[in-house]
Amino acid sequence: MKTLAQSYNQSLISPFNMTQLPQICFGNGVFSQLVSHIIRWGKRPLLVTGASSFRKTPQWSTLTEELTHVGITYETYAIAGEPTPDQVDQAVTQFSGQVDVVVGLGGGSALDAAKAIAGLLGLPEPFAVRDFLEGVGVERAYTGPSLPFIAVPTTAGTGSELTKNAVITQHGAGGFKKSFRDDQLLAKVAIVDPELLHSCPRSVMVANAMDALTQLIESYTSPKANPMTLALVESGLTHFVAAFDPSQVQPVNDYAGIAYAAMISGLCLAQTGLGAVHGIASPLGAYFSIPHGEACGILLADTTAVNVAAMHARDLDNVALCRYHKVAELLGCGGTHELVALMHQWQCEAQLPSLSSFGITEQDFASIVAASGGNSMKTNPIKLSPDELEAILLACI
Repeated sequence: MKTLAQSYNQSLISPFNMTQLPQICFGNGVFSQLVSHIIRWGKRPLLVTGASSFRKTPQWSTLTEELTHVGITYETYAIAGEPTPDQVDQAVTQFSGQVDVVVGLGGGSALDAAKAIAGLLGLPEPFAVRDFLEGVGVERAYTGPSLPFIAVPTTAGTGSELTKNAVITQHGAGGFKKSFRDDQLLAKVAIVDPELLHSCPRSVMVANAMDALTQLIESYTSPKANPMTLALVESGLTHFVAAFDPSQVQPVNDYAGIAYAAMISGLCLAQTGLGAVHGIASPLGAYFSIPHGEACGILLADTTAVNVAAMHARDLDNVALCRYHKVAELLGCGGTHELVALMHQWQCEAQLPSLSSFGITEQDFASIVAASGGNSMKTNPIKLSPDELEAILLACI
């Protein structure tokens, strides 16, 4: 098995690409800069939020009052749950020609919806979001342009503020969880203010934290990882473990640390892709309406165990093995067995349910596995067989 030092100290670093990033404004209080950024990019903003949580905060009142004070007329649109094709298309129809900049304020769902809406509003002719979803419909090439998009996360999990993809979900039989993806969808500005996390409910906070942890680990073990993403993930994991303790009533003891870790997870996944946890979580969210962060938290430990076992069995020189050992070290564990145990412990302390609590049975495994072969599976550190994927599901049932 290669050591981590061997993976770093090759005589030549393999070629890699890093995609462009938004302007990043990070730190306590940077939310106060939002209006100036809106004015920089447009005069008629559309504010896209979740159903209600953020609109009940003092920051929402401050924002709307300041916009009114400077003479900016704004529109608002609320996304209940994960954005569906109908919700996105309805917003595009409603606000076509009425706005010139889109601001997403909320969790990953609000940001993804805002990103997709901005992308469609900028087109010279109307299209439905299904036209651009990977693996759905005609898969039309996106030519743009997108309206300027500003991302303001109010949770710490998805890292959507730094990615070029908007995840759109259709629930139920025949459902899907697919991405509208293009470099032109990237935010112009990402305003990451840890103070916005203070109103986040505990259940949402821990589920989102497990999503961020999953994204950091999957980015680190991806075959597309490069020296820059490896260094960034190590930084993100260091801040994550210092900030997160789900055994406590308040699971986050450093909002800046958890916000930073989530942001880094989004930055890195945009460069490296993800892995089997997200590959399986996609059909789980589509078919059974499992919240994405919960799905990641439920799957992470057992997927890690199966990945490590598969590499020990048939790919002992896979560099991801030493990277899993490094993750264990960064999280204060002695090795991969202890890492899996810690993930199970956090899953329990976060009070995450089993898959069976969502009505999933072994009879559903074949359809879940069949639908899990999306882009995330392509960057899992080792190709898993259908039997291995079913073993993960069985362990989580």
